[in-house]
Amino acid sequence: MPSTTAPVAPVAVFPRRLVAPMMLGSVLNPLNTSMLAVALVPIGVAFGAPPSQTAWLVTALYLACAVGQPVTGRLVDAFGPRRLYLIGTALVGVAGLLGALAPTLGVLVGARVLIGLGTCAGYPAAMSLIKRESERTGRASPASLLAALSFANQVIAVVGPTLGGFLVDLGGWRTVFTVNVPFAAACLTLGGLYLPKEPRPEPGAPKVVRRWDIAGIALFAGSIVALMLFLMAPSVGRLWLVAVTLAAGAGFVLRELRAPDPFLDVRVLGQNRPLLLTYARQLLAGVVMYSVIYGLPQWFEHGRGLTPANTGMVLLPVFVTAMVGTYVTRKQRGVLGRLLLGSAMQLAACLALLAVGGTTPVVAILVIMAVFGLPQALNGLALQNALYDQATPEQMGAASGLFRTFAYVGALTSSAATAAAYQHAADTPGMHALALFAAGCAGLMLATVVAELVVRSRRRPTPAPSAP
Repeated sequence: MPSTTAPVAPVAVFPRRLVAPMMLGSVLNPLNTSMLAVALVPIGVAFGAPPSQTAWLVTALYLACAVGQPVTGRLVDAFGPRRLYLIGTALVGVAGLLGALAPTLGVLVGARVLIGLGTCAGYPAAMSLIKRESERTGRASPASLLAALSFANQVIAVVGPTLGGFLVDLGGWRTVFTVNVPFAAACLTLGGLYLPKEPRPEPGAPKVVRRWDIAGIALFAGSIVALMLFLMAPSVGRLWLVAVTLAAGAGFVLRELRAPDPFLDVRVLGQNRPLLLTYARQLLAGVVMYSVIYGLPQWFEHGRGLTPANTGMVLLPVFVTAMVGTYVTRKQRGVLGRLLLGSAMQLAACLALLAVGGTTPVVAILVIMAVFGLPQALNGLALQNALYDQATPEQMGAASGLFRTFAYVGALTSSAATAAAYQHAADTPGMHALALFAAGCAGLMLATVVAELVVRSRRRPTPAPSAP
C-alpha cells in the first residue's frame, strides 16, 4: 500500500562553508592591532625614531578604522559583502608588502593606514552575511555563530602579541607586516570560492543609480578625526578640536537630513533608539575593558613592582575567563540578562581595585582580573546579539561599522583617562583614580540596563483575574 505521508521539505540552514572566510576576514583587524605592540621598540631603533613618532603607527590604524568602518559598512550594504570583502583583504595584502619594504617611517605609517582601511570590511561583511542568510533561510541564525565571531576576535587579541613576538624574533619587525600577505591570500581564496555573489538584476529592471554622499562622508570623517585627536592628548590648548568636532557633527546631521541618498540615514537611526543605546553601551563597556588592559599594566610595573613578564601573567586570567565565558554561553541569545550581570561584575571589579595597593598579594589581584574577564564575554556577546537584532538587513553593514567605531572611541577615552590619572607616575593614587572613572562608566551602563528592565516590566499586560 503506498504511503500517504507528504514528503518533508528540506530545512534551509546556514551554509557552513561561509564560516571560515567570515572568521578569517574579521580577525585581520584585531590581529594587526595587537601584533604591533611588540614591534614598536625595534621599529623605533631601525628608523632612529622616538616613541612619540612610532606611536603614530598605532594612531594611524585607529583613525583609519574609526572612519573607515562605517564607510566600508555602507559600501557593504550597497554593493554586497563579497565585493568589499575581496577588495578589503586584497588591500591588506598590498599594504602588508608595502610595510615589509617601507624605506621610511612615513611610508610605514601609510601602510598602517591602508591596513586599517582594508581590515574594515571583514566584520561588517560577516554580520551582513549572517543577516542575509537568516532572511534567505527564514530562520534565526544560530547563536553559536555569533558567539564564534566574538570568540575568534577575542582569541586573536590574546595571541596577537605572542605571535608578533615570535615573528620579530624569527625575522625582524618587518615580518609583522609580511604575515598579512598569507592571511590575505587565504581570505581571497576562501572568499572567492565560497562567498555568495550578488544576484543579477532582472531583465528589463530599471538600473539603480547610486549617488554617493561625499559631503556627508567628509563631515563625518572630520568630526570623528577631530574627536579622536583630542582624546589622544586632551588639554585646554586643544579645545579647538572639540569645537571642530561639534561644528562638523552639526554639519553632518544637517547634510544627512537633506541628502537624497544619505551616507547614514540619521532619521532612521534616530528612530532606532535601541540601536543607539547599544552603541552607547559599547562605548561604556569599551572604556572599562581598555582601562583594564592598557591602564592597569602600567601600575603593575610601576606601583606594584612587577616585571613585564609577570604583568603579562597577571593579565592572563582576563583573557582566559573571557574565552571560557564566551564558549559556555555561546548558544544563548539573551541580551539584558547578560548585560545586567556583566555591568554589575564590571562595577564590582572596579570598586575592588580601590582596596588594592602596593603590598596587595598577587593572588588577590589575579582573582580581580579573572572577574574582569567574565564581563568581557557577557557584554561582548550581548551587545553583538543586540546589534544583530536591532539593525535591518539593509543597514547591517553600516550599523556594524558604527558599532566598531564606538569601540575605538571608548578605547581612546580610556587612553585619555589613563593619561590624566598617571600625570606624574603610574602610582597607586593614579590607579585608584582610573578605577573610579571606570567604575563610573560601569555604573552608568548598569543604570541603563536596570532602567530598561523597569520600563519593560511596566509595559507587560496585567493578567486578567480568573473567573470564580
